[in-house]
Amino acid sequence: IIYKPKPFLHKICLLFVGEANTEGKSLMEQLRGEALKFHKPGENYKTEGYVVTPNTMNLLKKHLEETGGQVRTRFPPEPNGILHIGHAKAINFNFGYAKANNGICFLRYDDTNPEKEEEKYFTAIKEMVEWLGYKPYAVTHASDQFQLLYDLAVDLIRRGHAYVCHQRGEELKGHNIPPSPWRERPVEESLLLFDRMRKGMFAEGEVTLRMKMVMEDGKMDPVAYRIKYTTSRTHCAPKSFRRSSYFWLCNALDLYCPVQWEYGRLNLTYTVVSKRKIIKLVETGIVRDWDDPRLFTLTALRRRGFPPQAINNFCARVGVTVAQTTMEPHLLEACVREVLNDTAPRAMAILEPLKVTITNLPTSTEVRVPDFPANEAKGSHVVPFSKTIFIEQSDFREVMEKGYKRLTPDQPVGLRHAGYVISVQRVIKDGCGKVCELEVTCASSDSVEKPKAFIHWVSDPLRCEVRLYESLFLHKNPEDPAEVPAGFLSDINPNSLTVIGSALVDRSVGKAKVFDKFQFERVGYFSLDPDSTSEKLVFNRTVTLKEDPGKI
Repeated sequence: IIYKPKPFLHKICLLFVGEANTEGKSLMEQLRGEALKFHKPGENYKTEGYVVTPNTMNLLKKHLEETGGQVRTRFPPEPNGILHIGHAKAINFNFGYAKANNGICFLRYDDTNPEKEEEKYFTAIKEMVEWLGYKPYAVTHASDQFQLLYDLAVDLIRRGHAYVCHQRGEELKGHNIPPSPWRERPVEESLLLFDRMRKGMFAEGEVTLRMKMVMEDGKMDPVAYRIKYTTSRTHCAPKSFRRSSYFWLCNALDLYCPVQWEYGRLNLTYTVVSKRKIIKLVETGIVRDWDDPRLFTLTALRRRGFPPQAINNFCARVGVTVAQTTMEPHLLEACVREVLNDTAPRAMAILEPLKVTITNLPTSTEVRVPDFPANEAKGSHVVPFSKTIFIEQSDFREVMEKGYKRLTPDQPVGLRHAGYVISVQRVIKDGCGKVCELEVTCASSDSVEKPKAFIHWVSDPLRCEVRLYESLFLHKNPEDPAEVPAGFLSDINPNSLTVIGSALVDRSVGKAKVFDKFQFERVGYFSLDPDSTSEKLVFNRTVTLKEDPGKI
């Protein structure tokens, strides 16, 4: 069974239950249930549109004997770019369906475009599949079958189903192209010319091998082989066709014909996933590379701190649909929060520090902070607590305002986990009149009235860099000329990245490894970036604590 995402769909025969309640179900549960109704192994002929030939049942029998009736799927990406969020759906679909049915899934590189392929893409694709939790049964390449494909092309010519054509590329564009004057050329002549094509005796674009068939949209005789001169480990090979064309090719060659199911793409608003457009963003310096955390490639999402299980959960909630699906990023972020809330240990960090001196603290001490306050059995860590601490600038206001519950000269505030309430005694300002330090006194939380709020703080902290991310684009659909007439490059959000170079974080994160994730209390979820060094940690904000940052 071959599953391949399609940007457009024609006469799709997948039976999906659109009314089925998939909320809260895992992808596995959906695949075992009503979300998919595939034919059983060996019952390909029950699929709508499947063409049965006199040899079909014999081929199906031989196939079952070889596979033992095992479900076999493949994930067939082109290695000319980094996988994006839409591919996560395809990965979950292909590998998930096989896993749910005790089958196997192949990672099959569709390496038939050597000009755009680089080794880094081959490596990154496999890495991302495994990052999402799947292990390919085997890794194969379309180019592995070059000789077999060539031999099948020769067989197709001999059977009278293909011919060598001299019409140029520009003549073959569109849907109302004139019939080829070489359509009925003798088989032996096409065989001779096809052999010469392979030996490099024609220029690029001079000749093609075309199949004698009419596609669903009425286009005649699609091209199977064309000539391309390039230095590469891959070779020219036929691309995948639409389903009826695919059935036609298998039957024309009297081969076993698996069923190719098609399903809708998954897109997100406020982003672009086109490889060509992402390359343009990289080349113009708008983003650093394919893994820039403002993108929705899988490497970018990993770098930003999105857990793979959150991405898989998102794919499960989206479901397996025939229609193209466009989702809002905040739905994916909600899945991220759910996972990180249970898996990201808490720490305290200050993005915009304000120095606070506790004048009456008896002695420096240590405070034990639970990693997960809702379940203290999951562990804790110790942080220092001395007379000098730092709080967020936004947690102090010199002038009291209605509804403000944090620290003011007339309003004390509690310190999270410390067991103390602090009260302002003196406000110190710099030469420009900006508040630069507070002198406060502390009292035990048990000995004073409960304050209106408790704030986070750090003492003897580590200095770090924090990167805050917002949507890369200003409009929902940056590729839509109706929304963005000047093109997607004109729609860049100037505030998509904010770098805070002197944030402070408690020392409990000092031994963190790249991609380790934390909840900085009251601030958001963060992940350690690969740019981190032993001298300076770098954290990416994965998501805020709530969907609306204004509510924090």
